[in-house]
Amino acid sequence: MRYPIRFAALLAFAPLVCFGQQASPTPTPSPSETEAEPIVVTATRFDIPLDLSPASASVITSEDFEQKQIERVSDALREVPGLSVVQTGTAGQLTSVFTRGLRSEHTQVLLDGIPINQGLQGAFNFADLTIDDIDRIEVVRGPQSTLYGPRALAGVIQIFTKQGTGTPGAMVAAEGGSYDTFREWGQSDGKIGDFDYSVGASRFDTDNARPNNNYRNTAAITDVGWSPDEQLRIGSLFTYSVSDTGNPNTIFDPRPIDHFLTERWLIGPHIDWKPTEWWQHKLIVSYDHERQINDPNEDGFVGPTRALFERTQVDYQNDLRPASWLTLTSGFFYSRVNAGQERPFVLQIFGPQPTFVSDHTEEIAGFLQATVTPIENLIFVAGGRFDHFNQFGGVWTYRVAGSYKIDRTNTILHSSVATGFSPPSSQDKIFGNNFGLRPEHDFGWDIGVRQELWESRVAAGLTYFHNDLSNAIGSNGLFQTLNLGAAETQGLEAELRAQPITNLLFTASYTYLEAEKTSSKDISQLQGARLPRRPRNELYVSASYLWWKKLRTVVEAKFVNAREELNFGGPNFDIEDYSFVNIAAEYEVNPHLSIFGRIDNMANEHYSEVFGFPALGRAAYGGVKVRF
Repeated sequence: MRYPIRFAALLAFAPLVCFGQQASPTPTPSPSETEAEPIVVTATRFDIPLDLSPASASVITSEDFEQKQIERVSDALREVPGLSVVQTGTAGQLTSVFTRGLRSEHTQVLLDGIPINQGLQGAFNFADLTIDDIDRIEVVRGPQSTLYGPRALAGVIQIFTKQGTGTPGAMVAAEGGSYDTFREWGQSDGKIGDFDYSVGASRFDTDNARPNNNYRNTAAITDVGWSPDEQLRIGSLFTYSVSDTGNPNTIFDPRPIDHFLTERWLIGPHIDWKPTEWWQHKLIVSYDHERQINDPNEDGFVGPTRALFERTQVDYQNDLRPASWLTLTSGFFYSRVNAGQERPFVLQIFGPQPTFVSDHTEEIAGFLQATVTPIENLIFVAGGRFDHFNQFGGVWTYRVAGSYKIDRTNTILHSSVATGFSPPSSQDKIFGNNFGLRPEHDFGWDIGVRQELWESRVAAGLTYFHNDLSNAIGSNGLFQTLNLGAAETQGLEAELRAQPITNLLFTASYTYLEAEKTSSKDISQLQGARLPRRPRNELYVSASYLWWKKLRTVVEAKFVNAREELNFGGPNFDIEDYSFVNIAAEYEVNPHLSIFGRIDNMANEHYSEVFGFPALGRAAYGGVKVRF
């Protein structure tokens, strides 16, 4: 058995390491020791303090990953208000994120500024995205198409890799546990002269709980750069992942051998140049490629299939500050996408049928945004964008937003009004037999407040949001997709972060969501029905404490209720509420070695995030981490 051998080898090696970086767990700073408010980029496309963000934004850091022993980005997103994470069963299965009740393809996912929504559907499958070499995740909710174009109808999730600074260091770790699960990973970053680097890699193997439910994933990511001076950095991002997943299907219709292979890679050279304090340029050229093989395919219709997806993108941004109170952000974007699916064993009994279907999409866009700070603590943003597509012409979007901080009471007010769009996916056009589809549109607005109390030991936020989705793509019942649908979503997002004493931290988030279909033309659902798989209430809480500067313990819980499942033309049916509790602990043996363990779903809750696809029961894991 190769996995226990790999794990034992790391355990034997760990005590030999006796130099290098400080080990985790790290102390939680007291409010007086905490640095200035975190800087975010995604809300405006340039650096801005989080507390002055004109958009509703949340940040998850690498420290959160370590303390809660998070392995995948999707699990980190479960604590963000306004987001619903839905996994079709166990690790490795399709994992979608719904922002403010809108569809998964309505959220643009970025990696260091590069759009990475995938494949025929245009959504992003979070199943294989690990936290290797990730520095932080920024989530901006509400229409962001003015800055990020297609797919940013509901919001943006941007993932930032680490950038090497200081003396090079490294970390290696391994864990094993329930369901024959083994994971090994490592990370290193640093700077040598004018060159900086960061790299992360991991291997994950598990059999999960059902027959034909095994999952294997290998991933690697690196960011390298050269900075001859403080004004210029030339770098490149590289990513690669390959996953092999057994698809057991629902518990009502199991498939004993159906298997799915996905391989992806991306290269993204980029240049950051700041010739003066008032002028900055950013250029990213990226190419990514994805292939999927479903063999054997037990759907009983098309047999084994192969899907291919390739994309070339160019993104240029220019930040000009002609005055201390004004920033003009403009840019150019180009994208070329080829997507298709090979179906070599399509039945020909009804006449000649194509064995390969494909779609080619080109997009050219330009945008302009003005950020005005006429007085201290007031930020006002206004911008517009025009996107032109080869198949359906042009789309205009706009955004107006602002925030104001009242110093006397430590109160921050923010609000935004914006439009967004999501173009028809290749899957919509190909399998719906309609290349004349128009983009889906959204008009969204929100208003919120953030309050800091008790010398900033407590920070709480509350936001109301509303979205009107139109031109939505749906089915007419004749194997066609058309612009038929409309929907309305609205609700509340709440966040709480409290640190009553040093090293003790409480966090909580809550989302209330109403999501209703408002059109009668799309036959998949009745008019007035609640959108499927959108919970009405989601609550997340966590508590973390560092004992004796050696032992970090974390408890987190999630409660989800009031969900419905699609009944394909009939009334939706209710599906069960669920909750789970996870605990984690990490103990620092010495400054270079720590041991850790966790229990997921401690109460052994039996539940499904998607009806018929059960999640795992109670599971325990343990491992070792070495830093040098």
